[in-house]
Amino acid sequence: MTKTQKAEIIEVLSNEFKDAQTVIFCDYKGLSVSNLEGLRKIARAKDAKVQVVKNTLATIALRNAGLEGVKVKDTNILVWGADSVATSKVVADFAKDNEKFVIKSAYVDREPADAARVDAFAKLPGREELLAMLAATWMAPVTCFTIGLDALRQKREEA
Repeated sequence: MTKTQKAEIIEVLSNEFKDAQTVIFCDYKGLSVSNLEGLRKIARAKDAKVQVVKNTLATIALRNAGLEGVKVKDTNILVWGADSVATSKVVADFAKDNEKFVIKSAYVDREPADAARVDAFAKLPGREELLAMLAATWMAPVTCFTIGLDALRQKREEA
């Protein structure tokens, strides 16, 4: 890989990491290419990105993006995205199905985190679930009011 190619990779990753709220480092040693393609497909559906990057290039790109505090070593595949919960769910769900895929460390909401924090974020309800809960909460008074009016109508019809 030439210096210009490395510089391009660092520039692209730096821009990506500046926009990302979560960057997760995972060990993928022993996984097949088809398994990794499955991870990429799942991540793409959740607007997350997946890439294997050399540790030195990743460290430089993270530093350029203002993310420091996690030591990058051994084999790593990086998963990052703008939505912390969705990105954490992608990684945690994939780790459940593939025992060779291990969450090592992360930046969650742009702060250093461990695998336990990634798992905790993965258990939170997603954006769609929260919106559904909010809509149900807003609709509860209207629903109760209409049920009460219907009961009053039935009572008057009987009388």
